[in-house]
Amino acid sequence: MGVSFDVEELLRLLRQCKPIVMDRRAVHQVTEKGLSDYVTEVDFHVQAFLWRELSQRWPEVQLLSEEQPPEAVDFTRPCWILDPIDGTANLIHDFQESSISLALWDGEALVFGAVYNPFTDELFHAARGQGAYLNDIPIHVSRRPDLLHSLMIVGTCPYHKERAEETCGMIRRIFERSEDIRRGGSAALEICKVACGRADGFVELGLKPWDYAGGVAILLEAGGTATDLEGSPLPSSGTSEASLLPVPMVLPSSCVVSNGIIHAEVLEAARG
Repeated sequence: MGVSFDVEELLRLLRQCKPIVMDRRAVHQVTEKGLSDYVTEVDFHVQAFLWRELSQRWPEVQLLSEEQPPEAVDFTRPCWILDPIDGTANLIHDFQESSISLALWDGEALVFGAVYNPFTDELFHAARGQGAYLNDIPIHVSRRPDLLHSLMIVGTCPYHKERAEETCGMIRRIFERSEDIRRGGSAALEICKVACGRADGFVELGLKPWDYAGGVAILLEAGGTATDLEGSPLPSSGTSEASLLPVPMVLPSSCVVSNGIIHAEVLEAARG
């Protein structure tokens, strides 16, 4: 199923969100959704702006967003997958590792992804079959040959502290078998760091499509590999029949991304 989209227009809209994200008054209007899970007025303002602009230009495309219930989305039809702020806790603490993540699902696969960090003005993007870019400069995953000499990024699954033993065990195994580990707090940005070769892999449990879809679209075009912990395609990657079903599209999933060369080693270490 095809859907026409204008890459430059999409990137322009994302850049226009910078003043919204920098509004510290709105940042401090915080609602606690759950344990370590927050939403700010910035999240709502970014979503409102982008949805208004996107729906005017592409009225036939639906919206799947962290801040909007997914029940009405028909995943056999095109939809935007949006995380208005990925890394909300970072935003609240002015850690400056937060991003806006936008992907386009055409009813069968991811065909576009963009991740924007307004604090650094780094804008990653990719369209299917056209390569991956950082601020319009082509990017590619690293060619690190083994996990032992790889820099890994890990997520802590902060919304599910009941999984702390599982998460920390996984992180320890990866740390012991790799060169070192990092933790930034925005899964979308972490995946993009792998896509551009700053790191060689990333692992986190319990992510939703809006956390990883934009980054994964970029990573795949940059030559990387993305699966769940079992080595199966991610629900919204468009590479398995399961990705066409509504339920898997919104369920939490483990997320393992790498340069592809070390993927089997990363999976082995993560699973234990």
